[in-house]
Formats: sequence, C-alpha cells, structure tokens
Amino acid sequence: MSLFDNLTIEKLLKLLQYDKDAPMLFNTGFFLWFFAVFILFYTLLYKKNTLRLLYVVAFSYYFYYKSSGTYFYLLAIVTTSDFFIAHLMSITHKKIYRKLLVTLSVCINLGILCYFKYTNFFGEILASITGGTFSALDLVLPVGISFFTFQSLSYTIDVYRKQITPLTNILDYAFYVSFFPPLVAGPIIRAKDFIPQIRKPLYVSHEMFGRGIFLILCGLFKKAVICDYISINFVDRIFANPNLYSGVENLMGVYGYALQIYCDFSGYSDMAIGIALLLGFHVNINFDSPYQSASITEFWRRWHISLSSWLRDYLYISLGGNRKGKFKQYLNLIITMFLGGLWHGNSWNFIVWGMLHGVSLAIHKAWMTVTRRAKGEVSRGWRRVGGVFVTFNFVCFCWIFFRNREFSDSMSMLKQIFTNFQPQLFVQLIEGYWQVFALMAIGFVLHFTPKSLEMKFQKGVIGMPFVGKVLLMVMVIYLVIQVKSSEIRPFIYFDF
Repeated sequence: MSLFDNLTIEKLLKLLQYDKDAPMLFNTGFFLWFFAVFILFYTLLYKKNTLRLLYVVAFSYYFYYKSSGTYFYLLAIVTTSDFFIAHLMSITHKKIYRKLLVTLSVCINLGILCYFKYTNFFGEILASITGGTFSALDLVLPVGISFFTFQSLSYTIDVYRKQITPLTNILDYAFYVSFFPPLVAGPIIRAKDFIPQIRKPLYVSHEMFGRGIFLILCGLFKKAVICDYISINFVDRIFANPNLYSGVENLMGVYGYALQIYCDFSGYSDMAIGIALLLGFHVNINFDSPYQSASITEFWRRWHISLSSWLRDYLYISLGGNRKGKFKQYLNLIITMFLGGLWHGNSWNFIVWGMLHGVSLAIHKAWMTVTRRAKGEVSRGWRRVGGVFVTFNFVCFCWIFFRNREFSDSMSMLKQIFTNFQPQLFVQLIEGYWQVFALMAIGFVLHFTPKSLEMKFQKGVIGMPFVGKVLLMVMVIYLVIQVKSSEIRPFIYFDF
C-alpha cells in the first residue's frame, strides 16, 4: 500500500469522525455523497422491514454523532426511559400511578433539557439574588436536544391521555425518536402521525419522489443562496454593532433578518420533509408562508407549526386553555409564550420576545371578543392588506430581541431606528448592497407568491422525467456553489 493510499484512508477516517467545526449538515457535499451511499443500501433492504429499521436507526445515531459528538447517549437515555415508562402506563389502570409515571417522563426530559440549557442562566440569577458568586459551568448545548426531548415527551403524554396505544417494540420507538431528517432541527413529529407508517411496506410513489426533490431543492435554495448570502454580507454586520449604522440601515437589517430566519428554518424543514419523502415517510409541513398572516394568531398557525401546536396541546391546554374564563385564557396565552421564549434559550431577550408575542395574542383574542368576530374568520381586501402590514412589522420588531444576544444591543438598535433614521441614506444603501437587496426582493416575492402558483410549479417538477429532475438538481447545486461563502454556515435552530 502506497503512502498516498495511507494518506487517503487517514483523511477518510478523519472525515467520518465528529468535527465541532464541521458538523453534519444537509447543505454540505459530505452529506450529499454520504446520503447517496445510505439510500443505495436502504433501497436494497426494502423487503426486510426489521433490518431496514435497524439500518436507519444506526445511521440516525451516526448522523447525530456527526452533528453533536458523543451526546448521542442522551438520545438513547430519552428513548429507553420513555419507552418503558409508556409500557408501564399501559399495564396499570390506577390513575395515581399513571400520573406519577408521566411526571417521571416530564422530569427526565425537561431535566436533561434544563441542565444543558439553563444551569448557568439560573445559577447567575440565583447568585445575583443571594449576593453570592457563581462560576459558569463549561456546558455545550447538544444539537437538537429541544426537539427530540419534546417529541419523546409528547409520546408519553399521549399515552397517559390514552390518545395512542404504546409501542411494544423498542426498535420501532428508537426509529421514531431518532429518525434523522427532522432529528436536529425539527419538525417535531407526533407519534400518532408517524408511528403507523413505521411498519408499512416501503413505497415511494412518483408523486412522493417528485415532491421530495422539489422540497429539497427549495430548502437548499432558501438556505444556501438567500439566507447565507444576506446574512454574511449584510445582516450580521448590522447586528454586530447597530450603533455604527443609521436607523434606516438598522431597519433594513431587521427586515433582512426576518427573511434570513425564515429561509434558514423553513429551508431546513423543507429539506427534512423532502428527505423523509424519499425514504417513504410523510412528515407534516412546518411553515405555511407565515409573513402572509393578517394577525398574530394567524402567524402562529403558520410559523413553526410543529412547535406552536406542541405548545398549544401540551402546555396551553394543560394550563386550562380557554375553559376557565377569558382572563384565565389570556393569562394562559402569556404564560405559554413566555415559556416558549424561554425554550429558545437562556437570555432575557428571548423572554421579552416570548412575552411580546404572548401579550399580543391575548390582545388579539380580546379584540376578537369585543368585535364579535367569529373564530377562524378571514379578513379580506384592504383590511387584510393592512393586517398583513401591521402583523409583519410587529413580528419584525420582535425579531430584534430574538436576534440580539444582549438586551442593550436591542435597545441600541431601536434607538437608532427611532432617533437616527436618516432616510436620505436609503438610495446609497441600495446601491452599496444591491446584490443583497436583489436577493431579499426575490425572497420576499417568492414568499408572497400565491399558493396556487407554488402548487403549479411543484406539479411541474413532479411531472418532469427523471433526467429533467437530475438537470434541475445540477442547476440548483451549481447556483449554490456560485454564491456560497467559503465556510458552511450551520442552521440557526441548531442553537436551540
């Protein structure tokens, strides 16, 4: 064996190991080639259900290892504990025992989540209250921990509520929890939607294959072309030091971030759903053109649907929902969004972001009651245009707190926008960053494209011959290569 061969093997082995500076991402060449090899063997196992499930579970654990290192043991702990807790709930009929078991599941899942996410945050708060000192622990947040703990927790709660029958095979449950496409950034899959698909014979229809390709390419374009370019070349610069820029530049930076986070997160969701379709599994949509919403309530029906519905079903309803009067309903909305903000991270900015959304949801519910508008009533015409304008700008205002890590930076940005706007710089700004604003314009136009037109384009891709789909993929990948930065940028929600 030559020195060159040894060097090649060493490089390959190093490439297969976890690298914190190069985690496994859908938008990397490594994943593309690795997935091609994976799906080849996956297809060969299409008649061997159990072996195929084992194969996917093994790949999913490796995928998580490549994304977050040795923290894959947390995935195993959550899977094993919740599987047996659900099994114990199924063989006991005493309500007190079932309640104790589901409480144990909540403590395990939220205990793991809180340890990694909030130990330092609450330690600092406690130290400031008591006048003591706190040395921050060197904790690394495992990628996707918020998603797989919420997903597994929803299963045990559904079993406790007797809405689903618990699984009897731990392999099936491991497959459900670790299924790699949505593992590290969602969508959060519900057991009742996914588990019935696990043991079905593998079948990928022509429509599923075409839709999968369409979603993967849409997600790749959103993330690698629009999101990363406007982030690196404009948005990050503004948020890094808002005091260096005028109010109009800060405002454009906020609008840019609104598009960036949408393209980043919905891009990941599109790719995850598309990859799942290529493997023969249906996953519900996670974004439905949220900036087209005419109210904050509608926005949360369209944005991060899997999380907003999870918070509704397992937190808001558990608090009492709207069953105990209007005041309690409004309070429950505020508490739910406060905790939703805290879910995103250990920062006062996230808490403010959650509270702003919670209070606005309560105000909108109250307004609906005062005006006696029917639930689900859709505004039309200029009334809807006005609603979309107000909702979009309010959501962008809230993004200021979401994006900034320091509360003082959020205040600085707002101060620049409201006291140092300098509109005369707008034309100069457009000229200086014309590529960024061209991509922003394309992104917003595509976002506000009518659903009917999007469906026509999707059907066009589905109807293409196989060679046509391959050529379309090559074109999109070529476009990505032309505009991508020198470094691969992780998805924003890897931090949550």
